[in-house]
Amino acid sequence: MGAVVDTTVFIDLEHARRRSATDSGVLIGEYLERALGPDEEIAIAAITASELLHGVHRATPEHRGAREAFIEAVLSVVPVLEFDLLAARVHARLWAETVAARTNVGPHDRLVAATAIKLGWRVATANVRHFNQIPGLDVVEVAPTR
Repeated sequence: MGAVVDTTVFIDLEHARRRSATDSGVLIGEYLERALGPDEEIAIAAITASELLHGVHRATPEHRGAREAFIEAVLSVVPVLEFDLLAARVHARLWAETVAARTNVGPHDRLVAATAIKLGWRVATANVRHFNQIPGLDVVEVAPTR
């Protein structure tokens, strides 16, 4: 099985990196292996890459360099999954189902979920509250680092 890792996990890892002198690539790999297991294939949805890069653009000048280096480390070690026609079909169904159920699932979370479901993967997140509202999605909570 595989896991599509949500943005919340990387935000938490970035905070951990600030508290540690560990190399970002090593920190990311070791943390995800501990959280998901050594045999779990991992990737991120394209929207997650966008959210992470958005964080670089919004960072203050004093933090931008370190944040950009961290995000580039993430993008160099974690594959990015495309949002293709199959994911679009899954997304459209999820969107209709969540609107009909009047659940509050944001568009980015739906894109992440659709990307995972199309592959038969689960979503790894520190924010299970939103993802647990999506029918047919296997969600694994990745606890924050301390």
